[in-house]
Formats: sequence, structure tokens, C-alpha cells
Amino acid sequence: MLQTAAAPTLFQRTIESPIGDLLAIATGDALTLLEFTNRRALPTELRDVRAQFGAEPVEDSNAVLDQTARELDEYFNHERTGFTIPLTTHGTPFQRAVWDELCAIPCGKTRTYGEMAERLGKPGGSRAVGRANGANRIGIVIPCHRVIRTGGDLGGYGGKLWRKQWLLEHEGARIAAGAGLFED
Repeated sequence: MLQTAAAPTLFQRTIESPIGDLLAIATGDALTLLEFTNRRALPTELRDVRAQFGAEPVEDSNAVLDQTARELDEYFNHERTGFTIPLTTHGTPFQRAVWDELCAIPCGKTRTYGEMAERLGKPGGSRAVGRANGANRIGIVIPCHRVIRTGGDLGGYGGKLWRKQWLLEHEGARIAAGAGLFED
């Protein structure tokens, strides 16, 4: 008789930030989602998390979510520039490579979509990088906000463009003046 593995427990918590509430979901071992609660893609991401883990998140905290809240608080208070939260991501090998490369961008720095594609050995693949960037469901910690367009324009951001600008300014990144910063 085949036995199926029990679905892991998923813990869910809302974390307040200076730029809006974030929904965090974690297993007992790692963070799997961190998104602004008003992100348009959030319902789809929640459906994907439920399907991936075969479980419904419960409103409760655990050590991973406590660490996430603490490290985000330190980040927003300029006491932290990187994160040590254990992560679990779900994506294609290319998406995961993009997300790894995002984590290599130092706080306060930016890279263009084209530079990211070059670094990944995919010259001309800036659109593919943009799609993978947009599929990241662990915002801020996997810093997709640090990727901009070649001309210095901020480009898109699922959490709203004004937040991308805020995060980059918070980190001390140099951004182009008048780059359409508050368009959404």
C-alpha cells in the first residue's frame, strides 16, 4: 500500500512596513512568499503556493516568520543590508538563476535587465530576465526592485512603482532624475 507524505504546515502572517503591509508565508523551515497585500498577482501566487505544498496556510507565526519580521524591521531601520532568512523558491531553472543573480546585487546598487541577461550568459535575454524578475514571489528579500531599464528608467514593479523608487532611495541607490518614477 502506497503512503503519501503529509503536506507541510504553512504559516501565514501579515508584517507591517513603512510602505505597506506584507503577507509572509513559510513552511517550518523556510520563507516561500513575501508580497505586498495589495499586489494584483497575490491571489494567483497564493493559489500556486497552495498547489505547490498541498496545504492551506494557517494564520500563525513560527521561527521563520519571526526572523522575517525582525530582519525586515532591521532593513527598514537601516540596520541591515542583506537577509539571512532561509528561502524556498519554486520556479524553472532559469527563474531560479535570475533570482540567485538578484541576490548578488549589493544593497544600494542597481543592474539593468540587459546586464542581468549578460551575467546569466543570455545576451539579448533582457525580456526573459524581466519575466523571471516579475515571477519572484519573495519581494525585498530577493531584491527584484534593484533591476532597472538600460536608460535608467525604473521599469516595472509588481509591488507598485512608487515602492520600487522608495526602496532604491532607502538603500541609497543612484537613480535617474525624472525617470517616470511615480507612474503605475
